[in-house]
Amino acid sequence: MTALEPGLLLALGLIAFLYACVGHAGASGYIASLALFAVPLEWIRPMALVMNLVVASLASWRFYRDGHLPVVVQRRFLLPLLSCSIPAALLGGSWQLPSDGLSLFLAVVLLFSALRLWRPTAGAGADAVALPPLPWVVCTGALLGLLAGLSGTGGGIFLTPLVLLAGWLPIRLAAGVSAAFIWCNSLAGLSGWLLSYGASALPPVPVLLAPLPLVALAGALGSWCGSRRFQEVWIRRLLALVLLLASLKLSGLLAWL
Repeated sequence: MTALEPGLLLALGLIAFLYACVGHAGASGYIASLALFAVPLEWIRPMALVMNLVVASLASWRFYRDGHLPVVVQRRFLLPLLSCSIPAALLGGSWQLPSDGLSLFLAVVLLFSALRLWRPTAGAGADAVALPPLPWVVCTGALLGLLAGLSGTGGGIFLTPLVLLAGWLPIRLAAGVSAAFIWCNSLAGLSGWLLSYGASALPPVPVLLAPLPLVALAGALGSWCGSRRFQEVWIRRLLALVLLLASLKLSGLLAWL
């Protein structure tokens, strides 16, 4: 394979837009799309992680610039989270993809989260910051970083629903944290993959770079919409849709669509 089909490029751009709206970068969607268009299996994880890095960098900048990543959240939550997630993602990225049993379990978890998040939040605590104790943050970072590296994603599909359902952060702050979390773990996961397989296993440069302009444009637009334009109820419902797509991908059902 020396070039990507136009239909695949459009699919990747749509995924980048949809995921960036909720502070994600799209790795689970990229993986599913690349597999459906018969991209060689050994190319899929590095291509997804490279696209993740591009979109997550744009989303992180947008949510940070618009005030959705305050200093207190960076110090008390994001940095402790990353201190354990980055080495765990590096380790997970050097391992093989998760077993069918683990994939099915994660698919069920994401499906449950999608159903819970579809309903709009109401009540006084919807905009509150109620961060967990430091030991909880550290353990969460280690577990989600390992899952990120194993699955070839940045881990945002696991972090965001946990943060929202636990009531730790409101939706836009959760998106800002997730975007930065995804960028760091994607870099660690890609580094682990390169250490394990070597740069010679990467796809040809034209194939690797082909989707990046469209993915970057779509990701920039999506993160702007999520940070400034969309109402919170629609951000939650977009997130539920993202989690549903990720669940279908992990369960293997997406291959039948």
